[in-house]
Amino acid sequence: MMKKNICLVVAYDGTDFHGFQRQTNAESIQRCLEQGLSAIFRTPITIYGAARTDAGVHARGQVVNFYGQGSIPTEKIPYAMKGYLPPEIAVLSAKEMPDRFSVRHDNVGKHYRYSIDNNRMHDPFLLRYAWFIRKPLDRQAMREGAAILLGTHDFSAFEGQNTTPMNPVKTMYSITLHERGHVLDIDVVGDGFLYHMVRNIAGGLVDLGLHRLTPDRFREILEGGDRTQLGATAPAQGLCLEKVFYEERELKQRIAELEEE
Repeated sequence: MMKKNICLVVAYDGTDFHGFQRQTNAESIQRCLEQGLSAIFRTPITIYGAARTDAGVHARGQVVNFYGQGSIPTEKIPYAMKGYLPPEIAVLSAKEMPDRFSVRHDNVGKHYRYSIDNNRMHDPFLLRYAWFIRKPLDRQAMREGAAILLGTHDFSAFEGQNTTPMNPVKTMYSITLHERGHVLDIDVVGDGFLYHMVRNIAGGLVDLGLHRLTPDRFREILEGGDRTQLGATAPAQGLCLEKVFYEERELKQRIAELEEE
């Protein structure tokens, strides 16, 4: 029996996990998924993720693939996995893909959302999913900063420390701000992201919103490429991987939807 290349869409609350990637001495999303799949397929399974989300970061649309063979129909995998996963992790769908398909190399873009609880008093029900900021944020200044980041740039100034070297040139297709009552969402769609990049974008836009930075200074930091000139990285709990795109049509549709809101 030939091994199938199976692709899963996975959602998770990352609060109590040490990130997506397998750790030697800490719980991870990857380990939980591999443990469950290995039990279902009765053989060791290794999965590959589209994004290596950090500790405390969430996902509504993480995508993974693995190679496995067994009698279970592919469409039944999400239901079978329920018995092997903690309630914070759910497999939303399963689909057989061509043998050479790779979740990492074949995607055409990702959508991340960073959420901020901007109110006089924190909302206890948002503590796991948003960054609480008491002081009012200047939305217009933040939008001016977002516009500066659009397009193709060297994002070295927004890269986290202690990371594997990557090409810092990335293209941001869309960066938009949306209000949900006292929650402010920063939606970022791009062709790729550096370690901590979205959290550093969120931190920089907040500094603009608090008038700690001017748009001109923000542009200088981007062009200078020096991470030490930017402020603190936004905390992990506000970040969620919303969707990974494998078709240009879906990517363009999501960008249009975000820019219409």
